[in-house]
Amino acid sequence: MNPILIEIGPLQIHWYSLFIAIGLLLGGTYVLKEAKHHGISEDQMIDFFFFLIPIAFIGARLYFVLFHLDYYLQYPMDILKVWEGGLAIHGGILAGLLYLLYFTKKNHYSPLFFCDMAVVALILGQAIGRWGNFVNGEAYGPVTSLSFLERIHLPQFIIDGMLIGGNYHHPTFLYESIWCLIGFIILLLLKRKKKLKIGTLTSFYLIWYGIERFFVEGLRTDSLMLGPIKIAQIMSILFVLSGIMVAIYCFKKQKKLYKEENYGA
Repeated sequence: MNPILIEIGPLQIHWYSLFIAIGLLLGGTYVLKEAKHHGISEDQMIDFFFFLIPIAFIGARLYFVLFHLDYYLQYPMDILKVWEGGLAIHGGILAGLLYLLYFTKKNHYSPLFFCDMAVVALILGQAIGRWGNFVNGEAYGPVTSLSFLERIHLPQFIIDGMLIGGNYHHPTFLYESIWCLIGFIILLLLKRKKKLKIGTLTSFYLIWYGIERFFVEGLRTDSLMLGPIKIAQIMSILFVLSGIMVAIYCFKKQKKLYKEENYGA
């Protein structure tokens, strides 16, 4: 597939950038709405996003670059070519979390309350962003057969997009996108519960995404590696363990989510 959406002279807009922008727009709209519902000013949230988004992007890019350091030391200008792909979600999450902790401490908010808002937006953005990988010909799995792809009733354009290097491949980008979309729906349903504790959405996200990414990463052929180990699988295990720890913490604290008096630290 052609990764370029629009080309006007030297200006190129890539599909990858479009999907990232859509994810940011929808996720940001959700967080703004939730924050307003709990009495947090729009100006304060705009200030939050103004730094969060570039910090998360830089973290996602640097994380990817570090695991391809030999290449980028030879071609350092290619570090700037984010429209070609190469944003590692784990790096973005870690960098974004560090800024979130700083912001909530500075403004005296509960970090878990902000995390609960953020993970709903994040998992939606992940579901959308994976389609940018599809257009770029990234995040696919091992060789499979045309009959298998037809048997799972994929649209023809996805089947065609999975013909890479003369072979059909598993659409692992799609597996993750669907899993994240289901997770987004579950999070919205959980959020409607009246006695939901602060941190419950965060713990669910960490466990839900961690489990999926561990198994899907096992199929991917373009994983970031540390020797023979797939880094994303290690991160997935840490996500699941962190989610369990957050769940235990929430159970002990017995705090209820979405009560105005509880969103402050």
